[in-house]
Parts: sequence; C-alpha cells; structure tokens
Amino acid sequence: MLASQTVDLGAFTGTPDQFAPPSFHDPRFRGLLAEEDWLTLSEEVRKRFSRKLGRGQSTIYHGRTRELRMGWAGRLLAGLSRLIGGPLPINCDEGGAATVVVTMEPESGGQVWTRLYVRSHGFPQVIHSAKRFAGPTGLEEHIGYGIGMTLRLSTDADGLIFTSERYFATLLGHRVYLPSWLTPGRLVVRHEPHGRHAFCFGLQITHWALGELVHQVCIFEEAGS
Repeated sequence: MLASQTVDLGAFTGTPDQFAPPSFHDPRFRGLLAEEDWLTLSEEVRKRFSRKLGRGQSTIYHGRTRELRMGWAGRLLAGLSRLIGGPLPINCDEGGAATVVVTMEPESGGQVWTRLYVRSHGFPQVIHSAKRFAGPTGLEEHIGYGIGMTLRLSTDADGLIFTSERYFATLLGHRVYLPSWLTPGRLVVRHEPHGRHAFCFGLQITHWALGELVHQVCIFEEAGS
C-alpha cells in the first residue's frame, strides 16, 4: 500500500525539546507566487508545500514509477551525470517502487530531497538534491559538487510547476553561470494532485537541439493527511 508518514527522530535520539516541532506554516513557497496563483492550487498541495520540518524531522512518501523513458542522448546524460553524484535515473524500469524522504537542510534551512528508485538489477538508485530559498528567482536546486540551477515557480490548472532558469557551477568559491549550450536543457518538474491524498510527480528535460532527453512520472500517496 502506498503511504506517507512523518518521522520524529526525537523519539529515538535526544530529548523532545532539542528538536523543532512540525509546522504547516512555512510561507516560503507561497511567497514565490502571486496570491491568486497560490489559491488556485488544491488544499492538499498548499498544505504539502506549507509543511516546515524542524531539526530531526522527516516526511516519507512511498509510490511507484509510472513512466520512465530516455533516448540515447538522455541515457548518455544520465551516465555522465554519475560523475557529479548521479542526479538522474540511470535505467528505464517502470513500475518499480519509489520512495522520497524530505528533511531540513541544516546549512540553509531549505529542504533536502532524497529519492530512492528500486531497479530490476542491482541496488536501488539513491538521488539527493537540496532546495534552497535563495538566488535571483528565490529558489535554487543544488545537486552537489557545486552544481545547481535557479528555479522559477509557477502554477497552471493542474498544479505546481518548477522550471529551470539558469544552471551554475561553483569554482574556487565563485558562482559561474553556464551558457545554454553547455547545459542539458530546460528542466520542468510538475507536482499535480492525483486523487484525494495522492499526487503525481513529473520530470522532463528537453534539449534545444536533441529534443526530449528524460521523461519521468511517479505517483505517490499521502496517508493520514
């Protein structure tokens, strides 16, 4: 059964007053949208993106990969990206179990997203990234090794959309924005309601010359919300 749960690590280590309590009053995602756009989102989506996790807290989502396709260029990109931590799926297993764990990033107060994808062969693939509320758009995605991208948050009739604006690398302590021809292309992540407590996660990377490189759709379900 698909499910979601919030785990309080304070129950296992330390004392309760060492950890911030869970909160549903984090205004940071809401602040990146016009009020009328925020209100077009379903109540479930607004609640999910208003959750503020304290130290020692994590939220866990379980689901399955519904679609995953990559052409030769997408497979090459996924393989090369393993040099910087493997931020993209490296095979095309559909129907496999998927788990997402969201925790607070102590360094910036942002969110660390850890995604685990079960594969038909070998160990599951684990992907880490961090969302930080910083930069010219107010939101950035960091994948490690000093590599990241600025994100633009928007909405449409179906849900919440994260769109890449500019990719960057940190060299000798300085941020360098990459020219478009050195990037994998436009990344779009969609978060859409899927029934009462479930949601659909969609990821697409489209290169200006090579077309679609990666297309992924996963369905996750929240229980007890």
